Amino acid sequence: MNERRWNERRRGLPTAIRPANPARWGRTLALGLAVLLLPVTAGLTPGARAQDAADPTKDDGGLYPTDVTNKGTVAAAFLEIGVGARAEAMGGAYTAQAGRAEMIYWNPAGLAYLEGFTTSFMHAEWLADTNFDFFTLSTPLPFFNAVFGASFTTLAVPEQPVRTATEPEGTGEFYDARDYAVNVTFAAKLISAFSFGITGKYINQRIWSETASQVALDVGVYYQTPLRGLAIGSSISNFGDDMRMSGKNLTNIIDPDRANRGVENIPVTYRTDPAPLPQIFRFGLAYETPLPARGHLATTVDLVHPTGSTESINLGMEYGFHEILFLRAGYLTREADLQGRWGGLTLGAGLQYVLQNRSQFVFDYAWTDWGLLDRAHRISFGIYL
Repeated sequence: MNERRWNERRRGLPTAIRPANPARWGRTLALGLAVLLLPVTAGLTPGARAQDAADPTKDDGGLYPTDVTNKGTVAAAFLEIGVGARAEAMGGAYTAQAGRAEMIYWNPAGLAYLEGFTTSFMHAEWLADTNFDFFTLSTPLPFFNAVFGASFTTLAVPEQPVRTATEPEGTGEFYDARDYAVNVTFAAKLISAFSFGITGKYINQRIWSETASQVALDVGVYYQTPLRGLAIGSSISNFGDDMRMSGKNLTNIIDPDRANRGVENIPVTYRTDPAPLPQIFRFGLAYETPLPARGHLATTVDLVHPTGSTESINLGMEYGFHEILFLRAGYLTREADLQGRWGGLTLGAGLQYVLQNRSQFVFDYAWTDWGLLDRAHRISFGIYL
């Protein structure tokens, strides 16, 4: 197998698109761009503009602060944590990638370019001594040029002592917290250069005895343009209803009127406020160019509009040497921390070992700077058969 065909097999993508019919190419491009722009348009419609509509800073003569955001107002915030060490080392600019197991999170349409059974696992020593883990597997289907995928994501908080105002050193009890999501994805290529994907997910949050659950959808599209090496991707994540916590610790017996002895020991249940899911709108570009000595250079950029945070532009770069060693760097823009820093540098590396039957074993590492919150480390291991 020559080098060109081997690169096609490795990435699962055609290296050049040359439609025989120019009219058909034009219709395909128009359709692809129209669908790709839908999530971006959605990011400017009522749900994404809810904050602006409620913003009292418009025409107020400077009476109100202008730096109000939606941070801390969403449920299941762990869904905003990116997965895959390769993706995070490239600054989270990953929406226009394809043929990788972690696409089930970033853009399900990219999953359609997997050619064999794939599995991947990621572990992250996350912020504040928490642990974040991700596992996925995918396999091609014998119809519709489609791929089926499933994944499991969890964020765990270790046991903590229960403290009260009267017992600040602890009551002797302990509590923990865990969030998780189970995803099922279907992705298919409508033509060789254009694919779509949809993910259904079940989300659960638990803090001690209180829980909340919900279902949601992710939708994505991917387009390999006629310009060799240039791809476009877009996705909407976590489209679903609000979540509300409930559980036995929200029940109690109270005396609502201590002056009236006839009204006492009334069982009550506290009702928590609902919180929306963290919807994320992404639009990305990726460009890959071959280099001498069987190397390649990939550059990526993502525009991200989350409903639970501020907009950002993420940048990423990867240099591959002989399809064995990969060096990566990226930058995540976000709000300034207390030290005035506006973004986060990301770095990483990867190793790929290919067997004679073209099966691949991939190991990736990523390092992310979170300013005052210190650093985060991720490791990923994947098998591509």
